[in-house]
Amino acid sequence: MISRPITEDDLNAFVDQRLDSVRQAEVAAYLEAHPEVAERVTGYAAQRDDLRALLLPIADEPVPAALNVRHIAERHGRRSRLPWWAAAAAAVLIGFGGAGGWTLRGLSDPPLQGVASLGQEAADNYAVYSPDRLRPVELRAGAGTELADWISTRLGRQVGVPDLEASGYRFMGGRVVATPHGPAALFMYDNDRGMRLVMLSRPMTVDRDIPMQPLSQPAASGFSWAAKGMGYSLVGPADAQALLHPIADEVRRQIGNDV
Repeated sequence: MISRPITEDDLNAFVDQRLDSVRQAEVAAYLEAHPEVAERVTGYAAQRDDLRALLLPIADEPVPAALNVRHIAERHGRRSRLPWWAAAAAAVLIGFGGAGGWTLRGLSDPPLQGVASLGQEAADNYAVYSPDRLRPVELRAGAGTELADWISTRLGRQVGVPDLEASGYRFMGGRVVATPHGPAALFMYDNDRGMRLVMLSRPMTVDRDIPMQPLSQPAASGFSWAAKGMGYSLVGPADAQALLHPIADEVRRQIGNDV
């Protein structure tokens, strides 16, 4: 018998396993008797897992020094006179930096340009879409003609899809993604071990013809280049740089842009 009504807070706490054993059992019994609610809770759990996978690459990064309370106080010369509300605000910033505020770290940096920007865009989209087990691509490989027409129309350039079967990677499909420099094509591949790669391509206004450049970040690695006004960036897991080099060469060979 349930001691009190099941609330939305109970459902969220159930997903996060933050209820005591008695309440956990009560919620489980309630979900068993209400399959429509159980389906909604299953969706909550899937969203939680997706967020964890997305944030995993930055979860263990240290809090930026600029957000350290002591550094903030010393920088303004008011360490002993820091008001309680300022300390509280700084503490919030620290927590924000440890979870998601880390993404604000580049706001004061000059914007990236050329293939450096292209590589960053590819790495960012890899971090968003490669962990997605529900809908990693907008159109799947079976819709090849529709996908090619859609992407070519959006980019205003004909964009081919490289065949990486000989390298051990199947084409999964693709989508159009937004970048600071306009729309870009994103193609995704995977192998028999579940390892995923993405190739991002878009027209270039800077670095219209430039040789292959390496990209190495905590969450992704790969190579970027540009030829005939189109940029290409092939990225995958952070520890796969050596593996990606010959695959990037194969992509360049297929698209006829071996520069």
